[in-house]
Amino acid sequence: MAGLEVPTWDPETALLIGAILIEAVILYVGYGGLERLVGPKLMNILVGGQDDAGQ
Repeated sequence: MAGLEVPTWDPETALLIGAILIEAVILYVGYGGLERLVGPKLMNILVGGQDDAGQ
């Protein structure tokens, strides 16, 4: 039957997919942490009002 074969995985392909997934998780966690550290200060600077203007 056509289309019902089980695909074979090349070990290099599986390693590449795993590396991409790990990289995505690291970037997601890293940018989330960066947003928590820098986000509130940046928002105060951008929309904080006239008190922060010129500083």
